[in-house]
Amino acid sequence: MKDDVRLSRAPDLEAIEALAVAAYRDLPEDFRALCGDIRFIVADFPGEDVIGEMKLASEFDILGLFEGMPIGEMGVPATGAMTNRILLYRRPILDYWAEHDETLEAIVKHVLIHEIGHHFGLSDDDMYGLEREAD
Repeated sequence: MKDDVRLSRAPDLEAIEALAVAAYRDLPEDFRALCGDIRFIVADFPGEDVIGEMKLASEFDILGLFEGMPIGEMGVPATGAMTNRILLYRRPILDYWAEHDETLEAIVKHVLIHEIGHHFGLSDDDMYGLEREAD
């Protein structure tokens, strides 16, 4: 092992949240204004309910999740309706990072933007198509 390599702990929940907040802040202001009231939450893994609903083979099979009502489907808010939120899953993100040649910042930003796409009502297929067009 090289002398200049230092082993440290994996980024914690707060570090991933800080990356997500920075990535969101870097988005154009007009775009952020369109997002409305949305919360960002970082958890180590998805809950068992998410794993079951999405029929995931493993808790590592999902990096993020949008929960709520897509903007295009919003009407009059229902009493007691939860604020839209984006969940980022730290351990699956770190696992993905360890296996790919991308920075952690880039991965968190990609997952965040992907989930914001769901907030705007885009499907996974819609977003993959947009990504292909952009490349």
